[in-house]
Amino acid sequence: MIKSHPSEAILYQYAAGDLGASMTLVVGTHIDMCPVCQQTVGEIEEDLCRQHLDTVVETLTVPSSDHEGISKAHCDKMLEEIFSSEAKPPVKAEELICLEGRRFILPRTLAHNRSRIGDWTNMVGKLWRAPVNVGPKGHTNLIYMAPGTQVPEHTHKGQEATLVVDGVFNDEKDIYYNGDFILLDGERTHTPQTTDHDCLTLATLDAPLHFTSGISRLLNPFSSLFFRT
Repeated sequence: MIKSHPSEAILYQYAAGDLGASMTLVVGTHIDMCPVCQQTVGEIEEDLCRQHLDTVVETLTVPSSDHEGISKAHCDKMLEEIFSSEAKPPVKAEELICLEGRRFILPRTLAHNRSRIGDWTNMVGKLWRAPVNVGPKGHTNLIYMAPGTQVPEHTHKGQEATLVVDGVFNDEKDIYYNGDFILLDGERTHTPQTTDHDCLTLATLDAPLHFTSGISRLLNPFSSLFFRT
């Protein structure tokens, strides 16, 4: 069961189209996996649509120099016909991604961005990354952690949003499973790791990591390259 979700404010920004491309990808993929957030976003979209339509109806029914205006009943009938029409079936996207002998099924939003996923690179040990090119702002990557993998302790100079696509990982605070969405900033230091199971995550950063423990601090001058695109 998914227990970590985007805030309602983030879901509202998603529905309104106000998030950046990277965060839209991560939040949209979470929504694909989460019935609770699907319902919440549906309600937000319905409310936003109603607000917009009220404005449209008011504009169409009031005569102006551009048009004579139409009756509200006629306008309501047109809208009813639009909403009762059948939606086109979704386009089938490539859903699988493979690494280290594992096959992962990608959620719909991520699958539709399959062509944006770059080649896998072994970062260190059993940690792999594949960049996802969704725009110039932020760094978005698929991160694969094999069983028994640990990312060095770090904090963040900006925000990091992470979504568990498949598997499980833990840090000092909690254990995260399929669909869990985690949003962190500079106030939180953590050490993500896997134990008996592997984990595929989708992560986006708007600023470099800052390593905080032991020899890993030597990586800080190069941290902007750690999740480079």
